[in-house]
Amino acid sequence: MTTKTLALDGPAGSGKSSVSRAVAQRLGWVMLDTGAMYRAITWSVLQANIDLQDGEAVAQQALSTAIDITTDPGNFVITANGEDVTVAIRSPEVTSAVSAVSAVPEVRKLLVHLQREAVANSDFGIVIEGRDIGTVVLPDSKLKVFLTATPEARAKRRSREVDPLADMQTIARTQEELQRRDAKDSGREHSPLKPALDAQILDTSDLSLEEVVDQLVLLAHKTYS
Repeated sequence: MTTKTLALDGPAGSGKSSVSRAVAQRLGWVMLDTGAMYRAITWSVLQANIDLQDGEAVAQQALSTAIDITTDPGNFVITANGEDVTVAIRSPEVTSAVSAVSAVPEVRKLLVHLQREAVANSDFGIVIEGRDIGTVVLPDSKLKVFLTATPEARAKRRSREVDPLADMQTIARTQEELQRRDAKDSGREHSPLKPALDAQILDTSDLSLEEVVDQLVLLAHKTYS
């Protein structure tokens, strides 16, 4: 089991996935995208036409879904019951449903177990990103960082990931969607989105990807030198 972990939390659009991948590559570590795991379960629930309000049925579907996810930052693939869902989990349908699925306690319990297992089985340093990594999944990690950014910056970033030419109307709609998700993720009873008490807060609003990566790589070197 590796002792080198970077627990990276933050809301949607804060840049966690891109930053995690780049930091892991710079450090020669692996990475685990926990949000993709919740999205894969959500995809499975939607495929089974399960009512999102039926927590018991959602939990049963989660338990019957085998998730396989790579930790190579240069080759990300995730499957659900053997089907490659790497692209499918980014659909608007999955995005709009993932908060409801993530709020089911049994789903969180299952995936937290799998996430801790991935860390325990890793022989490399690992960047693990999500929404409850520093508070729930790896509370003893020596390096915890909470990425944040203004709603406007996050909406612009998320919109232009989909369409580099996204207009202001599209960005405004994305901002509304992100703020609704923030409210759901921060207000849920189990594992709400919030920084760990000992997390370092990094506002990425006015920083480039390279600048954020530089800061995190420096923190990792300082922590684990």
